[in-house]
Amino acid sequence: MEDGVVWALWLHPVHQIRFPRNHNYFQTVIEGGYEEQIGSERFVPKKWEQMLSAREHAKKFREEDMQIRLDGKNCLVTGANSGIGFATAEGLASHGATVYMLCRNKERGEAALNQIRSKTGNENVHLEICDLSSINEVKSFASKFTTMDKPLHILVNNAGLLEHKRETTAEGLELNFAVNVAATYTLTELVLPLLEKAAPDARVITVASGGMYTEPLNKDLQFSEGNFDGTVQYARNKRIQVALTEWWSENYKNKGVGFYSMHPGWADTPGVAKSLPGFSEKLSGNLRSNDEGADTVLWLALQPKEKLSPGAFYFDRAEAPKHLKFAGTMSSHSQINSIVDSIRSIRGLPALG
Repeated sequence: MEDGVVWALWLHPVHQIRFPRNHNYFQTVIEGGYEEQIGSERFVPKKWEQMLSAREHAKKFREEDMQIRLDGKNCLVTGANSGIGFATAEGLASHGATVYMLCRNKERGEAALNQIRSKTGNENVHLEICDLSSINEVKSFASKFTTMDKPLHILVNNAGLLEHKRETTAEGLELNFAVNVAATYTLTELVLPLLEKAAPDARVITVASGGMYTEPLNKDLQFSEGNFDGTVQYARNKRIQVALTEWWSENYKNKGVGFYSMHPGWADTPGVAKSLPGFSEKLSGNLRSNDEGADTVLWLALQPKEKLSPGAFYFDRAEAPKHLKFAGTMSSHSQINSIVDSIRSIRGLPALG
């Protein structure tokens, strides 16, 4: 136990929150919700299966919400060859959308593309190759993609990374930050003109994580201070994604584009298996499927925008809180603006006035 703080349990779906040692208040954060235990250090999750799976939540889902068609609409999904990205691309294709799968690996991307075309019968599914850890590649892809001059109705920022050891890209960026934040911001900004062409029905959906509940905004974007911790950096990145969604929604509110972030729940994806092998193995059979993880992404893509809250964070087809009591993660508009200016500076862009 660290000096001056107590720790609640940290096991990826159960996140640690720091409190003053004399607070004697333990809060466990699971699936975007929380349980309170006052005066006790005992942690006994009361609804473990419900919190891990989607079964209980699904009882409240409306079947008619998912019967909307997307014929004639163009969608771009990052990290689309596996996991939640693959399930999202497949779901959009099954609803008739034209889907552009943005993947890093051509071979795996082609295999995923063929699988989606075969399963959905939708031939309007296309593969685009881009390494999102390279901002130059993101810029190059966006330049090529925008020359098609087609309206982009839905952008899904799904690609994510959790590397436990510090790695630096060829462009000098910490790898997690490069993929999770710099690429997400850069791609969204560069395809914004195409999203505006699809207004007022255009939307950007960013796949964040409940991991963000543990961290406030931090100006040390590349974790230059202290001992590097990939899990903390991932949580910081996800907090920034949620803040960016708010920032975009406020600053681009007159462009006819909706911005939303979401937590997919803890799904049995290749990314989770690679980044958290012990967690994945211990909870094998109890995690969500890829389709369950992608469900809220697809739901956000299908709903009329008037049903959705601009800049909101969603979990299991419902708006969820962005901060938890006593977690100390609230931030000001000036802090968010400062983060955006820092990201722009890293990209070689002037600060916003």
